Amino acid sequence: MVGLIGAAAGGIIGYFAFFWAAQQGFYALMLPGALLGAGGGLLVRDKSVLRAAICAMFAVALGLFAEWRFAPFRADQGLGYFFAHVQQLRPLTLVMIALGGVFGFWLALGKSPNAPQAPTSSPP
Repeated sequence: MVGLIGAAAGGIIGYFAFFWAAQQGFYALMLPGALLGAGGGLLVRDKSVLRAAICAMFAVALGLFAEWRFAPFRADQGLGYFFAHVQQLRPLTLVMIALGGVFGFWLALGKSPNAPQAPTSSPP
């Protein structure tokens, strides 16, 4: 549950960061999905493929939503029309949305419970 709350917070930050980057001249469409995944994996102490898969689906959906808000189709600016014509987006746009989903999955996986920890040094 904590992971999904973190994912929601990361997704919100990523959504606004995408528009901020666009105002600066950068097309960082994978940012919403990647930050959603980072938020989903940051607060947890376990590794969960289910959580990662859920975050990946939401990351792709958030990437599509951000693209719709950023550049809707001229013929019809509705969300339904956008989803019905996703295949008409430029290949780079689709790749960036897919990479947001990949990063959303990877970053939301979390840590393995028996992963080696960094060695701690004791004072001399």
